[in-house]
Amino acid sequence: MGKYIRPTLQTKYHIDFDWWRKQSQSLHRYLAEHLCDECKLSADSGESDKLTDWVDPDTAQVLSIDHLWYAIYNHCSRTPEFGGDDLTLVTAIFRLFIANNNIPLTPVEIQQRLHRKDARTILRTIGGKTTYKGIKPAAPIVSD
Repeated sequence: MGKYIRPTLQTKYHIDFDWWRKQSQSLHRYLAEHLCDECKLSADSGESDKLTDWVDPDTAQVLSIDHLWYAIYNHCSRTPEFGGDDLTLVTAIFRLFIANNNIPLTPVEIQQRLHRKDARTILRTIGGKTTYKGIKPAAPIVSD
């Protein structure tokens, strides 16, 4: 087993769905907090607690994803208020990963997209020992 190596500005991060399960947290419930007003109405009508088949545009792989993730990715993330300046840094990063379809990004890439804080502050926030909202390195960071 390798020793832990501190993440760097080149470490790629993403939302780790297994983290949500291991923490006995409800990703579905948390996603509901990020819906725009229009999608909240659909969620309130009971349409939200299902899986949606979705074709990944890059791989053509058919995936079953949470309907709320699909709604946020395809609709809410395109609204002007989705990336509001009043969001905490962790919330803004979480939403960025939804809008980016959870494609791994480095702290530098996150900063370039969010235009908030600097990359080192982002790294200190998501690269520490505490995991916030499942945002973790996309690959284990260990030495040989």
